[in-house]
Amino acid sequence: MTKAEKTKQFIIEKTAPVFNRKGYAGTSISDLTEATGLTKGSIYGNFENKDEVALAAFDYNYRRVVNRISERLGGKHTSAIDKLKAYISVYAEMPKDAILQYGCPVLNTATEADDTHPELRKRAQMAVQMWKRNVESIVKEGQEQKQIRKSVDAAEFAYGFIAVIEGGVMLWKLTGHNDVMNAALKVAKRMVNDVAK
Repeated sequence: MTKAEKTKQFIIEKTAPVFNRKGYAGTSISDLTEATGLTKGSIYGNFENKDEVALAAFDYNYRRVVNRISERLGGKHTSAIDKLKAYISVYAEMPKDAILQYGCPVLNTATEADDTHPELRKRAQMAVQMWKRNVESIVKEGQEQKQIRKSVDAAEFAYGFIAVIEGGVMLWKLTGHNDVMNAALKVAKRMVNDVAK
């Protein structure tokens, strides 16, 4: 990496948690300079504007969540049921997780950007669609391997599964109580157990 690329990456890594915690509107240039220890000129010497920093920060946060889930889905999870439960385990650890302690970046961005920031909204939509496709694919794989009932509508299950998990995250962030998220994750586990053969 060149020095400029390293600086850009440094800015993204340092500001990503700030955007995830405070949102786009709530994050000021002062927050960015404080997080990085750089001047406004240094930040805007590497990024055209706050929008560009925010989009890069979202992509960074989202990649980290995807990587965490991919790690969990690796090798040891061979059955479709285990793979679905691996998603739940990642979110169960969210309050203690350095990456996710401020909540799910997809949910945070979707909630804030739905009416205010079209490009961030588009990024959040793409993330949800990717998650939906992944869960749907796991369900179909489970049906082919006779681990999940054939009568299960894979797309419907995927949307319901995501809604329950993200709803739990939203309630946890709103109330500050882990028990509300744990309750939602128990429902998600029941959903998985209910579709198993």
